[in-house]
Amino acid sequence: MKRLIITIDGPAGTGKSTAARLLASRLELPFLDTGAMYRAVAWRCLHNDIAFDDETQVVKQTQQIRFEFSGNRLLIDGNEPSDELRSDEVSQAASVIATLPAVREVLVAQQRKLAGEYSLVSEGRDQGTVVFPQAECKFFLTASAEVRAERRWKDLREENPTLCKEMILEEIQQRDERDQNRKTAPLKPAEDAIIIDNSKKTREEVVNLLVEHVQQTTDYS
Repeated sequence: MKRLIITIDGPAGTGKSTAARLLASRLELPFLDTGAMYRAVAWRCLHNDIAFDDETQVVKQTQQIRFEFSGNRLLIDGNEPSDELRSDEVSQAASVIATLPAVREVLVAQQRKLAGEYSLVSEGRDQGTVVFPQAECKFFLTASAEVRAERRWKDLREENPTLCKEMILEEIQQRDERDQNRKTAPLKPAEDAIIIDNSKKTREEVVNLLVEHVQQTTDYS
């Protein structure tokens, strides 16, 4: 069977990482979490007090990180991505760092290298448009900013009861603005992507749609 690449793109908070992870599990394929790659760079820059606008130093940090698969799991410097990479501070920093063309160039090369060795499910912002335009199956998940903010607020309110839903909505809107208007690889659906609005769909409904489409359009089952 030939190598199969499935891409899932979309804005922040649409649940695409979870959908991609579950899809990969259902198909028994590696999951390439490109968001974790950018967050790993952001974490290193924060940890080492490197300014995000110092592109030379940010690129240097990017080049020092080792990405590889262990079975179907993406490892970062030999370890699975930690919960620390999912913090709001790191996520916001990653969104800024992702606007740097030289950083994207390094990470896109890493992503293509991994895909040269494996069939996989890859999730991000530009996987179907820039990184893997030849992918057999392309999806674009979307939802309204208000729905995404509501979901994020529900996920976080137990650990932070004072968290303001309006602030989360503002952060999501700012992130959408950066992603959609950056000069390099702006966020948009590939022309041949299947667009799924999951504002009113459950996680299981979304994953079932993805699996059904893959099985109908490829020889993978």
